[in-house]
Amino acid sequence: MAFFLGIDGGGSKTTCLVGDENSILGRGASAGSNLIRVGEARARESLSSAVEQACAAAGITPAEIARACVGVAGARNPHIRDVVGRVLLELVPARTEVVGDAVIALEAAFGPGPGVIVIAGTGSVAYGRNVAGQTAHAGGWGFAISDEGSGHWIGRTAASGVLRAYDEGRADADARNTLLPAGIMRAWGVGTHEQLVLAANATPARDFAGLFPEVLRAADAGDALACDVLARAGTELAGLAKIVIRKLFANAGTARLAMAGGVFACSSLVRQVFYNSVHSEYPSATLNPTVIEPVNGALEMARRGVRA
Repeated sequence: MAFFLGIDGGGSKTTCLVGDENSILGRGASAGSNLIRVGEARARESLSSAVEQACAAAGITPAEIARACVGVAGARNPHIRDVVGRVLLELVPARTEVVGDAVIALEAAFGPGPGVIVIAGTGSVAYGRNVAGQTAHAGGWGFAISDEGSGHWIGRTAASGVLRAYDEGRADADARNTLLPAGIMRAWGVGTHEQLVLAANATPARDFAGLFPEVLRAADAGDALACDVLARAGTELAGLAKIVIRKLFANAGTARLAMAGGVFACSSLVRQVFYNSVHSEYPSATLNPTVIEPVNGALEMARRGVRA
């Protein structure tokens, strides 16, 4: 029996699956392993922990893995591919393919067929493939200049909105509008708007993606700013999907879409705005309502030995 390993190395979470030709035998999870965000040392620790957990759950050792596939953000960069590949080779002495996180997500959603996947986790990107095998992507250029609609974007936009409301004197106009400022300050351990400004502009940069749960809580309680931020995230993500559809599908009615990542999984508002925005321009496009797990695509690619 042959054993295979798939990894989704996200910015906030690393997920690993071990399976044979047909079944999932073990699962592991650890902290983020996005090399750009956490650096090589922490990425190595997270990947090692996830692999060890999955192999232990499957009752095998890493040396028994026949093939592995890992999907990580930034894999278009040869340096990132090389570093991640070297780390994985130290952990799993097997033939390993390092691909982009969007590649394994597309595989999980559509197999080798056509479609468009939009990922919204710590970062964001849209990626697609048409029936001719042509591919295209939009977004995913990093949190400083891109990653629209992502957890990082939501946290940063929420913090910015809180300060704008404070400038305009809107913060205390409605009791519900105090929920988001209070949540953000609690998450970062600050007590005033002045301290919030210092925290938001600190070096090294604060974890804006860590504010996403506070935005969700405030939106669920009726905070208008939080709801607006999530709705804007849905619109931004739909914009990425539309770019890829225009690039790849002359007949947009044939486009199939799917969603991945914690932002989609946790926010029904983001999902609904995303669907409505795409559907308003491409009414015949179809959307899988289930938020898919990219790590399943990594495991399937390892099974098939497919090079992206």
